[in-house]
Amino acid sequence: MRVYKISTIVAASLIAATSNLTADAVEAMVLPNAQPGECYARVLTPAKFQTTSEKVLSKEASETLTVIPAQYGTTDQKILVKEASSRLTIIPGTFKKVTEKILVKDAQTFWKTSLKGSVPVSAEILAAAKAGGAGIDGMAIGSCYREYFTPAKYSTESETYISKEASEKLKIVPATYEYVEEKVLVKEASQRLVKVPATYDTVSEKILIEPEKTMWKKSQCNGEGDDCGVMCLVTTPARYSTVTKRVVKTPPTTKVIEIPAVYKTVKVKKLATPASVQRVATPEKTSTYTRTVKVADATFSWSKSGEKGAGKYTGHQICKTATPEAYKTITRTVVDTPPTTKTIEIPAAYKTIKVTTIVKPAEVKRTAIPEAYRTVSKREMVSPSKVEWKRVVCQSSINSSTIRALQTALKNEGHYNGPIDGIVGSQTRAAVKAYQTKKGLATGGITHAVIKSLGISL
Repeated sequence: MRVYKISTIVAASLIAATSNLTADAVEAMVLPNAQPGECYARVLTPAKFQTTSEKVLSKEASETLTVIPAQYGTTDQKILVKEASSRLTIIPGTFKKVTEKILVKDAQTFWKTSLKGSVPVSAEILAAAKAGGAGIDGMAIGSCYREYFTPAKYSTESETYISKEASEKLKIVPATYEYVEEKVLVKEASQRLVKVPATYDTVSEKILIEPEKTMWKKSQCNGEGDDCGVMCLVTTPARYSTVTKRVVKTPPTTKVIEIPAVYKTVKVKKLATPASVQRVATPEKTSTYTRTVKVADATFSWSKSGEKGAGKYTGHQICKTATPEAYKTITRTVVDTPPTTKTIEIPAAYKTIKVTTIVKPAEVKRTAIPEAYRTVSKREMVSPSKVEWKRVVCQSSINSSTIRALQTALKNEGHYNGPIDGIVGSQTRAAVKAYQTKKGLATGGITHAVIKSLGISL
């Protein structure tokens, strides 16, 4: 009964010391309802673990690019090397001779004397003769009268006429040409695709392989063999493994390189100034002829035949006479058809050249690279360690022969290397603990579970 009370005090102390433990842990510290002759000890049931495998990404999916080059072909192309133009030729004008009869002296009826010199009779004489009773109006040509007169005054004038009309000559001013250099396309501009490979980064990632766990461990008080029965709840930190994986920083792509067009310089004859017609005027030509013009009439005074008349006596009788018109025939050159021009068309000149063209543009073929994984092993706790009361072999129930049997069995299991002396020393206790740990049994003394597992009879 005394021992029981001390055990009760120890249990109460343990409960107070572990007030921060869970309800299950505290309940485990309470002494069992033991029967007389039974012995119990606080033993540690180790945590149970399991190892699992997990696939983790080690390389992201990516893709490769293959550039399929462009295809080209050639075609014939006509290019202008000389522009169309025209040439002017002259069709000269034609002329013709024209004969013309012109009046050089008017017709007139007049009186003249029969004397030498044929002096004309003035109108006053005729009027006077008529007034004097002479039958002037009905007088026949050739009839004569006597007259006295003051002669009329005449002057000679030169008259100008056009002998050749004004015209014009046409002069062709030829067209002028110049050679200019022109750029002709012989190969179209195109593009070339160049692969820009992907870039990668190496990323390290921590993978949890064993989580943090809390376990009960027995504490030694003063030395290796001094067990004071103190159990410590110890936290073992989580364990991680660093996994390095390759990730895509920038995906593969393509870069377009522009290929400029190719040109060829050719000389082209081009019209600088077109042909033109220059008109040169030909002035008209004139000729002159002479005509007599009366500037003052003669004055007459008449007297009958046998009477002395006033003025100068003509010395003859006058006769009525007529002078016909006088004409002159002249010839002049006139334009029949004016000069003109005729346009002759000169066609353009062409040259055939080879031109390179794109038949099929370059393209990019993308090939997918799948992602890669690696397998990581993880150790996870299935059940935590715990401290509980387990029935142990009482000191009174075990003797030296039982200890020797225990030492022999532990040696056969490879846990004990000490002497088979029947004494429970530090080596024996260490061997029992190693065996319990290996078999997953609760640790904390020589328990009935150890005795039963080793096949030892009490």
